[in-house]
Amino acid sequence: MRVVLPNPGLDLRILSHEDLERMEKEEAADRPKWDNKAQYILTCVGFCIGLGNVWRFPYLCQSHGGGAFLIPYLILLLVEGMPLLLLEFAIGQRLRKGSVGVWRAINPYLTGVGEQKSRKCISGLVPTALEFVPECQRSTTVDYYFYRVTLNSSTSIADSGGLQWPIVLCLLAAWTIVCICCIRGINTSGKAVYVTAILPYIVLAIFLIRGLTLKGSLSGIKFLFTPDVNELIKPTTWLDAGAQVFYSFGLAWGGLISFSSYNPVHNNCVQDAVILSAITGLTSIYAATVTYSIIGFRATEKYDTCISENIMTLLNAFHLPEDSITTSNYDTALNHLNSSSPDIILGLDIKTCDMQKLLSEGVEGTGLAFIVFTEAITKMPGSPVWSVLFFIMLLCLGLSTLFGNVEGVVVPLKDLNVFPKKWPHEALTGVTCAVAFIITLLFAQHSGIYWVSLFDNFAGSVPLLTTGLFEMIAVVYIYGIDRFNKDIKFMVGHKPSIFWQISWRFTSPLIVLVILVFYLVSQAQQELTYLVWDPDSDQFPSLASVPYPSWISAIIFLLAGVPSLAVPLYALWRLVTVSCRKKYNADVWSWQMFMLKMIHSKRKKH
Repeated sequence: MRVVLPNPGLDLRILSHEDLERMEKEEAADRPKWDNKAQYILTCVGFCIGLGNVWRFPYLCQSHGGGAFLIPYLILLLVEGMPLLLLEFAIGQRLRKGSVGVWRAINPYLTGVGEQKSRKCISGLVPTALEFVPECQRSTTVDYYFYRVTLNSSTSIADSGGLQWPIVLCLLAAWTIVCICCIRGINTSGKAVYVTAILPYIVLAIFLIRGLTLKGSLSGIKFLFTPDVNELIKPTTWLDAGAQVFYSFGLAWGGLISFSSYNPVHNNCVQDAVILSAITGLTSIYAATVTYSIIGFRATEKYDTCISENIMTLLNAFHLPEDSITTSNYDTALNHLNSSSPDIILGLDIKTCDMQKLLSEGVEGTGLAFIVFTEAITKMPGSPVWSVLFFIMLLCLGLSTLFGNVEGVVVPLKDLNVFPKKWPHEALTGVTCAVAFIITLLFAQHSGIYWVSLFDNFAGSVPLLTTGLFEMIAVVYIYGIDRFNKDIKFMVGHKPSIFWQISWRFTSPLIVLVILVFYLVSQAQQELTYLVWDPDSDQFPSLASVPYPSWISAIIFLLAGVPSLAVPLYALWRLVTVSCRKKYNADVWSWQMFMLKMIHSKRKKH
């Protein structure tokens, strides 16, 4: 028995298979097309493979026992990510519309699904000439340069501190590049992805080869692929893995639906979903391997420095010859001195040098990219070259992801007729990028790094999960799973296998719902805090954890609550307006009938 909700007028809102065949033969479709299949795949790869694969995925591996995180990630990639990916590919290719147009065609009450959009931007880093000598002496060079020189960070998200103009210029340059690359839609961005999607793989390969030659790199890679099985029984490990799947695929952003709508009608979207899933999963592991080779080198450098400082402390305290204690006999010498002179040892500042602790020190997001990785690069021979390569790679990752985000905004704006129809695509893209630049000036303030963290934590979590859940419900129970199966058979030549059927109907929606509920419960139980760079803090030079101001709850609701409620709110608004319109039309008709009767009765009297 199939459960399908009533959906009157669906056949009138979508093209039939015969119409699609005719349009394909006549090339009468008004939508642009990809030059070739490679361009389409590279664009999807560039959109999916972003900064989250380079700095978020390795951080989650560190936080959840290295290789233990890979197991739930790969499992959920198959049963959660790949089915939803195929769903977006297939529905976009079938209905030939963008993210808003697709859901409005399925049912006008679902227009809110496509209206949930958000954007993230990446800006370069330019130094400013500021001097805070005591602060510099108490922190590391890289930390100081990033937080004080580059960002000139304030000590609170409430203290904006005004705009950091070098960052504003970098932000302007970034959005200008995006605008130029997207100015004519896929006709220009499709060419740019040959560079932005391929170059990061080349740079990662160079870094992997270089990283493997560094001392301690294998320690980092071994830590990555050695699972801590105790992490597998923790719900947070599975929750983070499920959320990371959404980040890795770029699901529920709207870009993939728009991209697939430019494909030929009979493109094999099932094969595309499998290929992209494999590329995404392998790229995450590939990028993590590169990152951990560098993290292993950095941890080894810190470990060797710790041992050397302890040796120097022991030599000075006991007036020993310079070569009497070396790294090879350090443990033996320390144990001997501790047993013979425990009082002296207790009075010394002997640091605990733990390699595993250094490897498992999790640093997320910008901290991993601009501090940990950068600190390791500065210690490599020829560091300027590696720095240029690394930041070009980050720029390409950010650009290729933004191509999909801009496409996921411009196409819905056209579908909703927000701008006059006579406006060319170039004008729409220019206005969209200009507005995005103005909005993202929020991140160019002295408190901008805290806003980036806030957006990263809340704008891309609950809204994406709820949108993904609504997408599956809409296709399976409103559009109709039988109709969807026939569409896929029409497009690729065969009906989807039992794996896809079970995933769409039960497995994937259930997994997304569980992740969403547990995420909301865990967030409700935690105090909302964020990390700040505060030289007056007792924790300095470490970042201090402080609670968010009370008003930040309203911002979080705007970021996460409003987009998540877009679907039910729009459906309610449409229900009210349609009901009112029907009532108004009924009243007008009744009044007209009343007037006709009055006129008719007067004529009879005369």
